Amino acid sequence: MIIHRLDMLGNNPSVHQCCSTSTDLPSPPCASILDRCVQNEVGHSLKRRTVYGELVILGYNGCLPQGDKGRRRSKFILYKKPVPNGIKKSKHYIVKTPKTSPAMLDAERHSISYSLSRNQAVIVEYKTDNETDMFQIGRSSESPIDFVVMDTLPAQKLDQKSVQSTISRFACRIIVERNGNHTSKIYAAGFDSSRNIFLGEKAIKWQHNSEVDGLTTNGVLIMHPKEPFNDTSFQPGVWREVSVGGEIYALRMSRSGQKGMKIEGETNTLQDGTLIDLCGVTLLWRSAEGLKKSPTRHRLEEMIDELNAGRPQCPVGLNTLVIPSKSTISMGEKQPYIYLNCGHVQGLHDWGHNTNGRTCPVCLRVGPVVRLCMGSEPAFYVDNERPTFAFNPCGHMASENTVKYWASVPIPHGANGFHAACPFCITPLMGDSGYVKLIFQDHVD
Repeated sequence: MIIHRLDMLGNNPSVHQCCSTSTDLPSPPCASILDRCVQNEVGHSLKRRTVYGELVILGYNGCLPQGDKGRRRSKFILYKKPVPNGIKKSKHYIVKTPKTSPAMLDAERHSISYSLSRNQAVIVEYKTDNETDMFQIGRSSESPIDFVVMDTLPAQKLDQKSVQSTISRFACRIIVERNGNHTSKIYAAGFDSSRNIFLGEKAIKWQHNSEVDGLTTNGVLIMHPKEPFNDTSFQPGVWREVSVGGEIYALRMSRSGQKGMKIEGETNTLQDGTLIDLCGVTLLWRSAEGLKKSPTRHRLEEMIDELNAGRPQCPVGLNTLVIPSKSTISMGEKQPYIYLNCGHVQGLHDWGHNTNGRTCPVCLRVGPVVRLCMGSEPAFYVDNERPTFAFNPCGHMASENTVKYWASVPIPHGANGFHAACPFCITPLMGDSGYVKLIFQDHVD
C-alpha cells in the first residue's frame, strides 16, 4: 500500500507541472508519476526501506511548478537512515565567549548557544544517539538541510516581485525513534554546517530549574488534529509554538513577540495530520500508518475515470465534458467549468455574460465561474470518497469530508493572521462555506 504513495521519484520537470486555476489560460501539462517503470523497477527496492512518514507542503498539487528536484520537492519522505544520525542532550555549562568555546568550534559536536548577555552564554552540548534519526528542514541549501522549503504564495500572486523570505535558513529539526512506533518529535531551529545553533542576545530565551530554552525569531508553529486525521469526526486543533528544546507554548501576540504561556500536557510528538508552519510555508505531516488509509494517486485517477464514464454534458453546448486529471494537457471545449454560486458544472460558453459575472443557464443564479481541476495530492484527503465538491474560488475538486475539513482549518498568514485555504493551491477560501457541491448533468443517455 505504501509503495503507491511514494510517487514523487521522477525528476523530469516536464511531468511535474501543476494544474492552473485561471479561467483564461489552458491547463499546463501534468503527467502521472506512477508509471510502470517506477512501480516495477524502483518499487521492489523501496519496499525494503522503512518509511517513518511524509512531509507535504500546502499549496502544491502534487509537484512544484518547476518540478521536484533533489531536496527541493513538494513533499519529502522520511526513510529510516542506513546509519543513525540522531542526537540527545549531553551537558550544559556557562561560558563568556560562546563563539570561541571549544564546543562551538568543534564541527564534530552538535551544540546550541543561548546568549544571555554580551559576556555570558549557556552552551548545551549533544551527543550521538544510535536509537534515533534526525531530519532538518529550512530555506538553506546547505548539506545539513534534508528538505529545502521556500515561501509558498497563492497561484494568483506567483507573478509578484519576490520579497525577503521569512523562513529561517535552518528552521526546524525532527527526531525519529528508529525502532518501536517510530515516534517523531519536532524542535525549533536546525543545526548549521558547523553543527551549531546560535540564539543571539535578542532572541527569546529563558532559564528555569537550571534548564535553558528559547524560541526562534519567527517561530515554529504546530497544530495537532483533535481527532485522527482519517476519522469522520475529525476536527482541527489549536495552533501552538514549539521551542528549541521541544516544549509547547501558546502563540505569541505576533510572530516575533514575547513568548506565550507554557502549555502543560501537550507534546511536540507529531501525529498523523499535524500541521507545521515555518512563517512562509506550511507543511502537513502524514505518518506511515496514516498513509495506508489514504487514497493512492492511482485511486484518485480511477475516481476521475468513473466520473467521466457518466459522460457529463454541458446543457448549453450539449457536448460531453471530460474532467481533467494530472496527465491531461488541455481539454479544450471538453473542459468543465463550475458556477461557484450554485455548483452547476458546464462547458465554456458565451451565454449569460454580465457585469456581475455569469448567469447560470440552469438555475439563473449570477456569479463567478472557474475551471474545474482535480485535487491530485492524496496526502490532503481525509477519506477515500469520490471528489464531489470543489473549493471556492479555485475550483480544486475533492471529497466532501476533505473540503469541509480544510475549510475549518485556520492557516497562518503573515505575522499574526489566519485564514482557511485550499490545500492544493493555498488560495484563501471565499463564500459562506468555502466550498460548493458539484452538480453534473450526467448519465443522460
